[in-house]
Amino acid sequence: MTAPLIIPELIVGLGNPGSKYDRTRHNIGFAFIDRLAQHWQISLTSERRFQGEYGEGLGGQGRRVRLLKPHTYMNNSGQSIRAVIDWFKLEPTSVLVIYDEMALPVGKLRLRLKGSAGGHNGMRSIISHLGTPEVPRLRIGIGSPPPERGKDTISFVLGRFAPLENQLLPAVLDLGVDAVEMALKKGIEQSMTLFNGRTVSISSSE
Repeated sequence: MTAPLIIPELIVGLGNPGSKYDRTRHNIGFAFIDRLAQHWQISLTSERRFQGEYGEGLGGQGRRVRLLKPHTYMNNSGQSIRAVIDWFKLEPTSVLVIYDEMALPVGKLRLRLKGSAGGHNGMRSIISHLGTPEVPRLRIGIGSPPPERGKDTISFVLGRFAPLENQLLPAVLDLGVDAVEMALKKGIEQSMTLFNGRTVSISSSE
């Protein structure tokens, strides 16, 4: 018997609210939701009951999708997501969380169906609030601090992308949009197979 397809119903981008965090590496999840909202022509508005910016509409394949940018700050992201899944009675497996990943270089994406938080505080909060590690996620590579920065990861993730990396970002976000649309069409596992090995480079983004 074939396992049922896992299709996202709520797509969440992680980040921190406020202009000082805008366009930082840690806010790549917010940038991704903005890109999806633009692509699917879904308007996002502040929704107090969900503690974040929220919108719904038709995504790829004409499927109804919900988009969320939690405004609870990264470390409490699970609080906002919990409010949405309780309101709409969604399963944790129908949530797709988008966030930054230092273990991947800029230009790489990695989809997974479940897993640990891997040191990411936003994901740790989500696993805690949803009570399960079986939450699909799409991690977007932001690279790691250069050796001369030592282990100063906080200022690295809260810093902005380098000019060369910024050139790549539109193509990276578009690759992510394609991966999400494939997940809506054929399920997350099929999208993992097709997109986890892809890399955006300067030549492919031009």
